[in-house]
Amino acid sequence: MEQSTPKIAFEDQRGEIIDLVQNEEINAVTILTFKKGAVRGNHYHKATIQWNYLISGKLKILSQLPDEDIVESTLLPGDLLVAVANEKHALKGLEESVLLVLTKGPRGGKEYENDTFRLDNPLI
Repeated sequence: MEQSTPKIAFEDQRGEIIDLVQNEEINAVTILTFKKGAVRGNHYHKATIQWNYLISGKLKILSQLPDEDIVESTLLPGDLLVAVANEKHALKGLEESVLLVLTKGPRGGKEYENDTFRLDNPLI
């Protein structure tokens, strides 16, 4: 996973503009909430890319690309994490958290399970 803290694109007396994703087709915009200790994910997507932007709280994330080691990271407010196709991923709420997820590929509403493949051996 690629983790970054997006930079301010423009700022004046009114506030800031921060571009999270540019030049991409987005099929779904979703807000996920986490209670402390809650685990989400433990799956991968064959065709979907997800941009995960932490609005508040603190999350632990584990990810694994095919034939690579598991990578563990911590997301703090303002961090952006990109999960690419075929990347296993799982998130755990280290405290109550709110995550904004922007998705390219099947994800919204009834399409959620179309490209979600559960792991036999969970990362978390």
